Amino acid sequence: MADGAAMRIDRFLWWSRLAKTRSAAQAIAEKGMLRIDGRRVERSSAPVRVGCVVAFPLYGKVRVIRVELLPARRGPPGEGRACYQDLVVTENVSQEAPTD
Repeated sequence: MADGAAMRIDRFLWWSRLAKTRSAAQAIAEKGMLRIDGRRVERSSAPVRVGCVVAFPLYGKVRVIRVELLPARRGPPGEGRACYQDLVVTENVSQEAPTD
């Protein structure tokens, strides 16, 4: 894609295989828990560009990724992983204190 190009966040999450379905990707965005470059996002049509830092809860973990490239299609998992770089993955996002 060209420099300055953008893609919808739900489509990026789905094509990069961070979400199993596009409707699951839309739900992640519309919950209001997703942040793009520190700004809260409540709509699945929010644009994401190369270099954006995206943070969101997924499967009990907080994922923080940097967009490395915008995918041209929903390809195999290896192709999807090449579209982003994991910055932080934290465990236990529940509000309860861990027990010993």
